[in-house]
Amino acid sequence: MKCINLSLHGAEKRVQVCQRRTAASYPVSQHPPVDGHPSVPQARGSIKMEASSSGSTISSVTGGKAKAHQPEGREDLQVNQLETQIWIKPDIQKTDVDFSEILNAIQEIAKDVNIFFDELEGVNSPSKDDDSLLHHGNLTSTSDDASRLEVVGEEVPDKNKTNGLYFRDGKCRIDYILVYRKSNPQTEKREVFERNIRAEGLQMEKESSLTNSDIIFVKLHAPWEVLGKYAELMNVRMPFRRKIYYLHRRYKFMNRIEKQISRFRGWLPRKPMKLDKETLPDLEENDCYTAPFSQQRIHHFIIHNKDTFFNNATRSRIVHHILQRVKYEEGKNKIGLNRLLSNGSYEAAFPLHEGSYRSKNSIKTHGAENHRHLLYECWASWGVWYKYQPLDLVRRYFGEKIGLYFAWLGWYTGMLFPAAFIGLFVFLYGVTTLNHCQVSKEVCQATDIIMCPICDKYCPFMRLSDSCIYAKVTHLFDNGATVFFAVFMAVWATVFLEFWKRRRAVIAYDWDLIDWEEEEEEIRPQFEAKYSKKERMNPISGKPEPYQAFADKCSRLIVSASGIFFMICVVIAAVFGIVIYRVVTVSTFAAFKWALIRNNSQVATTGTAVCINFCIIMLLNVLYEKVALFLTNLEQPRTESEWENSFTLKMFLFQFVNLNSSTFYIAFFLGRFTGHPGAYLRLINRWRLEECHPSGCLIDLCMQMGIIMVLKQTWNNFMELGYPLIQNWWTRRKLRQEYGTQGKTSFPQWEKDYNLQPMNAYGLFDEYLEMILQFGFTTIFVAAFPLAPLLALLNNIIEIRLDAYKFVTQWRRPLASRAKDIGIWYGILEGIGILSVITNAFVIAVTSDFIPRLVYAYKYGPCAGQGEAGQKCMVGYVNASLSVFLVSDFENRSEPTSNGSEFSGSPLKYCRYRDYRDPPDSPVPYGYTLQFWHVLAARLAFIIVFEHLVFCIKHLISYLIPDLPKDLRDRMRREKYLIQEMMYEAELERLQKERKERKKNGKSYHNEWP
Repeated sequence: MKCINLSLHGAEKRVQVCQRRTAASYPVSQHPPVDGHPSVPQARGSIKMEASSSGSTISSVTGGKAKAHQPEGREDLQVNQLETQIWIKPDIQKTDVDFSEILNAIQEIAKDVNIFFDELEGVNSPSKDDDSLLHHGNLTSTSDDASRLEVVGEEVPDKNKTNGLYFRDGKCRIDYILVYRKSNPQTEKREVFERNIRAEGLQMEKESSLTNSDIIFVKLHAPWEVLGKYAELMNVRMPFRRKIYYLHRRYKFMNRIEKQISRFRGWLPRKPMKLDKETLPDLEENDCYTAPFSQQRIHHFIIHNKDTFFNNATRSRIVHHILQRVKYEEGKNKIGLNRLLSNGSYEAAFPLHEGSYRSKNSIKTHGAENHRHLLYECWASWGVWYKYQPLDLVRRYFGEKIGLYFAWLGWYTGMLFPAAFIGLFVFLYGVTTLNHCQVSKEVCQATDIIMCPICDKYCPFMRLSDSCIYAKVTHLFDNGATVFFAVFMAVWATVFLEFWKRRRAVIAYDWDLIDWEEEEEEIRPQFEAKYSKKERMNPISGKPEPYQAFADKCSRLIVSASGIFFMICVVIAAVFGIVIYRVVTVSTFAAFKWALIRNNSQVATTGTAVCINFCIIMLLNVLYEKVALFLTNLEQPRTESEWENSFTLKMFLFQFVNLNSSTFYIAFFLGRFTGHPGAYLRLINRWRLEECHPSGCLIDLCMQMGIIMVLKQTWNNFMELGYPLIQNWWTRRKLRQEYGTQGKTSFPQWEKDYNLQPMNAYGLFDEYLEMILQFGFTTIFVAAFPLAPLLALLNNIIEIRLDAYKFVTQWRRPLASRAKDIGIWYGILEGIGILSVITNAFVIAVTSDFIPRLVYAYKYGPCAGQGEAGQKCMVGYVNASLSVFLVSDFENRSEPTSNGSEFSGSPLKYCRYRDYRDPPDSPVPYGYTLQFWHVLAARLAFIIVFEHLVFCIKHLISYLIPDLPKDLRDRMRREKYLIQEMMYEAELERLQKERKERKKNGKSYHNEWP
């Protein structure tokens, strides 16, 4: 016996209709087959009734199945619930409804369902304002639509109602959150915006904050129909068939070798860096072919459950796409969520995290609570710092763009291992050969060589042996292995980029980004609003789109380029100020009361100048960011990727020049244009230009790079993690004071996420910029600082986990977005690689003493003409590299206050200085010697040979390494063939199935293929 209970809200009677089960009836667990994809299970039906103001229609029954009258193009393929709708439209002229006809129809349709009808609501009822959707923190379930029909006996898990991830009914998952304040005056704009949101088909529910009644959370949910419609418009690729992996035919001999290798690997210990596969979920989309979603071909796609067919990241991306194109006011520029966020109508907009990242139970015994918890345990936890990253899970949770960033960061960090090892080897080579270095020995033993003062008046004469320590430190970085390391790093940069292209191709294939092209990207709402009056046909899509005139684009680019040039001039002016500081301060420190500073005045000057330069860099970065944002918006880029590329290029130029301008000055200009004693070159005819230390200028460059690199990375790590940690800690502290220790645990998920810090306004720009600038430090001046790759490696090992911890625990969940590669950053990396070859060639030839030593060994030393260049050939090099100056030839403003009598008991007559000049008693006093011209020619020749040789090696490597691995190319070709076969077979199967059904139903057809 079968009973159907019908009740009408507001009615006094309840109708019960009973029907005996027939032989054709099915138990609850056994349902008749459903037309569609074979993977879609049958679910029992439910009947809904909605009100209208015209007429009354009831769904018809065809072939024993109920068919609802639905708008064309909205095919409902629910899995858990196949809904059949009955539309009851009471006549305006007739107020009584004949329910007997309804019951007769229901008896033919309903088999295993108990239903009831909600009260009727007219279409002409007033529209819902903000207050009608608002819930004041209670736990009562209120439907967003009063005319929604519910299934009696269908239980919703209590967890869905309490975890803060669903609407109050526990069924509709929250796809997006908007936050505003009731006290905000932009009420009218919000009402229009939210009305248009509901018109797009999104469901909405509001909730007041538990901590502040002025804060309102707007919860948005996209139904299946809306998701399907916009997924098709956005070309969202979804899985439709599992992959068939193709294995190459191998010879028996190769199979035997592989078996022996695998058996040998079984004896070895398990790789500690690999993740435990048991804790990671089986990400099905990576094992399936995908295609752009289409509602007409929906039967081709694998739909196990329509609620989980689109994952959370994709659902949020679709909702965000809708919100970016909804108007909030009449006018061409009054469109999009971004403008409402900028004018303060909404405080925040973000998708929800999938729950807490912590659990009371162990992940090994009870499994992960959600993907966020799994990411924290397998990726963001400090205990897994040595393991590989779960990139597929990162991509599923945060999207392809963030996944590609961490893939690139991991690849860059892995490639730093050989560079760091070789750099450490070069440094240790300098340490082991320190006691055998003839140059440092002569410097330390030169107690009878008196050097000229390095500044005016206050700087004293000094023995060359006083710079013994600096000479030894210089040898640690400037030794025979430096040239080899510079060549190695230039080749390493090329290998890194070429193999990254191969790695990116594999990732793009695995993540189904091969066919994702820029033409699928949407036009920016700001561009669309500004140029909506001018349209032209898109040559790819054939549809009209906004168009920016060529003259307008050129004028904007000219203004932007002028702004960039002006800001670079500001950077140069800042460097000029640092130079003046160094010139003035060296004399001040030379006259200082403390002996420690007075005796090391040049080192103190360099150290303080670097610290001041770092502070100026940080201050100017704030200004550059605002200027770059203004200039980029002035250009009006067409798409988001064009906007990001333009902004990225400006910010990189500003910060690269800002960060490296002082380093370039120290490397190539410091001590090069100072003149000589008695004829110093002066700045504005007042300040004497700074000279290098007697042991060389390389020690200044090492200090500059070391201090800037350490301070920069420390500051960035603090701002990335320390600052959000402090802010979140302060927020939790205030909540504990107001609500106790148990208050925060009872907050819904949207409240917890709102208390987190938002992601940077420019997305991954800061993360990329930090790593790209570090890559520049690692490659551009690596000949002067071989330990730079090691410091970068140690920083990046920490950086990966810091960024992971920040994304998972400290930031709101960022919007998932797609990307095919790392964008303009790859071109910047290639430019840095080319620049590094040039700069390292100049560092070796100009800054270091490698070329002068080589010239002395082969031309002027004891081994001249013998073709040898060992340490024995460097005897006398220090004396040959110093020139003689007559103390009486000093200018009045340069003459030191001390006469040097403390060295020999009598006033000094001569002092020495670093240069290749004739003595004062020569026919041309202080003229350049022949050795100077030999050294200059050797330097120029080395630069030319080094650059051409390294560039040839780089291009050869780039040519030999293909962008796509061969096995990947073969897989792509075969799978393209298989996809075509599958699509043909699926379409043929569908047509044959339809043909059989028509035959079964007795309908005739003519001339139908096949």
